[in-house]
Amino acid sequence: MNKLENYSAPKDLLKDRVVLITGAGQGLGRAAALTYANYGATVILHGRKVKKLESVYDEIETIGKAQALIYPLDLEQAEEADFAVIAQAIEQQLGRLDGILHNAAFLHGLSPLENQSVEQWRAMLQVNLITPFALTKACLPLLKASPDASVVMTSSSHGHKPSAYWGGFTVAKAGVEALVKVQADEWESMPNLRINTIIPGIVNSPQRAKTHPGEIKQTMRQPEDLMTTYLYLMGPDSKGVSGQTVPCYTEY
Repeated sequence: MNKLENYSAPKDLLKDRVVLITGAGQGLGRAAALTYANYGATVILHGRKVKKLESVYDEIETIGKAQALIYPLDLEQAEEADFAVIAQAIEQQLGRLDGILHNAAFLHGLSPLENQSVEQWRAMLQVNLITPFALTKACLPLLKASPDASVVMTSSSHGHKPSAYWGGFTVAKAGVEALVKVQADEWESMPNLRINTIIPGIVNSPQRAKTHPGEIKQTMRQPEDLMTTYLYLMGPDSKGVSGQTVPCYTEY
């Protein structure tokens, strides 16, 4: 299921749907928020920095789409009760939830395992693995109530094929792929629920700039170039597809 080159999403693909996006303030999360809103969704913008979320909110307002909601939270410090509060707020304010894009990510930096600390690992596991599990669990009653709900996790080529120096980030992202397979199996008897993993690959993003600062951004794929896959997996056309790892590039 590479690239989905022949897929063309109808403009009302996400009409009347509510989608929560973590890490929505920049990069792929921002692109997904704008795309989902443009295709009819009411989006809930999660991030750590309110100013960035407000900027995305304003962009959605400018294009005349459904008013977004902003929910700031520092995932590194979040506890189970914080995720429950998010779910409660969504139910009270919108009454439904039809999708989650887990896009927030944290990479401390590239270094040998012997140089990585327990504190760094704890932060990377918390943001990249524990949060997707805990937030999905907290929102599960809302997702179950939806006639067609999709959860999309973001992994990494280094999580799919672990390699040196990526340490706790690689382990967390490998865990995401395992988590998706476990959850898909448990949801097998519930056809209104599905969960899949996206591997973005090399793309111009803040995380890529952190690990590869010398690259020329203009020659790279941009977040918007990947949105066909993000739309397909979030929208109803992917119904029946679950437990899959979908790359946004040909080989990995």
